Amino acid sequence: MTLRDATPGDLAGIMAIENSSFPTDAWSSEAMADELASPHGRYLVDEHDGVVIGYGGVRALPGSPDADIQTIALDAAHRGAGRGRALLRSLLAAAVERGAREVFLEVRADNPTAAGLYLSEGFEEIGRRPRYYQPDDVDAIVMRLALPSRAVADMAEGATHE
Repeated sequence: MTLRDATPGDLAGIMAIENSSFPTDAWSSEAMADELASPHGRYLVDEHDGVVIGYGGVRALPGSPDADIQTIALDAAHRGAGRGRALLRSLLAAAVERGAREVFLEVRADNPTAAGLYLSEGFEEIGRRPRYYQPDDVDAIVMRLALPSRAVADMAEGATHE
């Protein structure tokens, strides 16, 4: 597993995964390019044999007490092997580095695998946004994780050893 900072040159690989993972509500290429260029977040890619097979991003303004996981996605052939967990843990560590004390995210209510990952990493459901994901009319489960500094350092350490 190779996790590294995303670059503008990764956009095509990221968008291929974005479009296949979220066929009805994928981000536009322009929106993703803006995210990659923003100083307010950190995007990582997971590579296998030099090919982008996953990505994730966190919006964490330096010094802000909270952060948001923007997205995590993996090529379908590479799911279920701990790569999503490693991406998540690395994004949480990046949020802590920027001073965040808690992280929020939304997950589709029809994605129990992702929701299960977040629950297993300590996130808790704090609310729902009815029909948030369009055009599918799928609710968003809003989740929150408190970030005790030592626990996140341990998470980052674990992400490098999976």
